Amino acid sequence: VCITVSATGPAASLGAPQQATVALLPREIAGQKIDYVTLDDASDPTVATRNVRKCIEERQADVLIGSSPTPSTIAIAGVAGETETPLLALSPAALPEQAERWSFRLSQPVSLMAAALVDHMKANGVKTLGFIGYSDGYGELWLDVMSEMLKGGDIALGPVERFARTDTSVTGQALKLVAGGPDAVLVVGSGTPAALPNLALAERGYRGRIYHTHGSASLDFLRVAGEAAEGTILPVGPVMVAAQLPDEHPSKALGLKYGADYAAVAGAGALSPFGAYMFDAGQLLLAAVPAALNVAEPGTVEFRAALRDALEGMNETVGVNGTYSMSPTDHDGRDAQSRVLVEVKDGAWTYLP
Repeated sequence: VCITVSATGPAASLGAPQQATVALLPREIAGQKIDYVTLDDASDPTVATRNVRKCIEERQADVLIGSSPTPSTIAIAGVAGETETPLLALSPAALPEQAERWSFRLSQPVSLMAAALVDHMKANGVKTLGFIGYSDGYGELWLDVMSEMLKGGDIALGPVERFARTDTSVTGQALKLVAGGPDAVLVVGSGTPAALPNLALAERGYRGRIYHTHGSASLDFLRVAGEAAEGTILPVGPVMVAAQLPDEHPSKALGLKYGADYAAVAGAGALSPFGAYMFDAGQLLLAAVPAALNVAEPGTVEFRAALRDALEGMNETVGVNGTYSMSPTDHDGRDAQSRVLVEVKDGAWTYLP
């Protein structure tokens, strides 16, 4: 299993918990020892591509896992499609046909998360929505989905602003948003940089509702944004509020166990949905590898194809971020129970039933 994550660089708040979670992945499946090769791509798509190519060529990797930000995931998905190696993708990405055929996403689809936000906006009287998002694949994916979802409805989208993952200020963008006076603002970012719009909007006296995406569900966002994060609403995987979920939720028990095991590895209060994506990659391997082993031996073209088919055919595999049921036309495989809404209250995530 070849893993590339962004343990360093701008996306480290996503990649570091993923790297820490590798210690909690299954070490043996159906009597087959699992060998994990974990590499740091430093948040650079070029390095991520080099990592997986090297792992495939030198280690004959049977499956890839990665990467932390969307641009790097798009890059390695291209390699997965070219080499016909299954990829368990840790971030959302819109992919061309061949890359999509060999890729299966652990991060909830943007459409699923966006629908939860739009429902909340409508229920709370939002009529105008400002947007500030990353100027890359993740930001554009969210903008495309939200634009389509709001088309012809009661919520007008604008102003639309963008910023880079490496930016240290969004003052200009915040000024334009405040001048536009939207009822609410959607921030599309991740980790530490996602705090910049909250801070800039607060400094300029913005009093409207602020929404974020699941990319912001990190301790770094809470720490850096501080009081400016209070009241922010975002969709997250159920693992982030497992203790607050009703007992009948399918992900509650496994989510509580992962939370306790992760705390033992990374420390109390360090739980991250990004590490949870890595954990669910292990759950998918647990479900798919036995079927592939019945077809061929690891290290072969036939095994990789069989593993791809097993992943695509899995049904109701429970993870900490939801239940996975894939199909030839759905490589996300999640339903509404795979996301919940939370509000930041007193510097913590509070479940919104």
